[in-house]
Amino acid sequence: MDYGDHASERQRPSLLRNALSLVGTIALFVAITWGLRLFVLQPYEIPSGSMEETIQVGDMLFSEKISYYVGEPAYGDIVTFADPEIPSRTLIKRVIATGGQTVDLVDGNVVVDGKVLVEPYTDGKPSYPLTPAYGTSLIYPYTVPEGYLWVMGDNRTNSQDSRYFGAVDSKSVTGKAFFVYWPLDHLGPLMS
Repeated sequence: MDYGDHASERQRPSLLRNALSLVGTIALFVAITWGLRLFVLQPYEIPSGSMEETIQVGDMLFSEKISYYVGEPAYGDIVTFADPEIPSRTLIKRVIATGGQTVDLVDGNVVVDGKVLVEPYTDGKPSYPLTPAYGTSLIYPYTVPEGYLWVMGDNRTNSQDSRYFGAVDSKSVTGKAFFVYWPLDHLGPLMS
């Protein structure tokens, strides 16, 4: 009797079981990662300087989605949202006003509901009206429609934002940016 044949027969089911276990583990990992990106957390790399000095070109950050399952974007939130002109592209800006509020741009200042905003994150850069996008009409003071947001980049002299494309539908918001994870010298939370 050859004992080698029995040993190889016992190894085959064990190898198959290990291979199936590995495939199952990989599938579970992929499903969890996909679920986290779809419902909880999305990484982004910043391609432009519209949010400088708060967020730099090349910074990599996380945007979380849970806050807006239970609440609405609020003044100061840094949000990611679908570009009104190219919906497949994601933009990142700061919420300046929400539905029902009135925005005006006076002498380089942003005025919301008659009050000049104190905006240290702009590094003193002025906020002037921009030439609106084709088909967009903006007359100041501008009242933000219910269900919409007025968003602006912190780098007011280099940002196409609501001054260009108008208020954005709050349904287009994909998350709240909250943490820069790369590069390490920029590592840290984003403040509203």
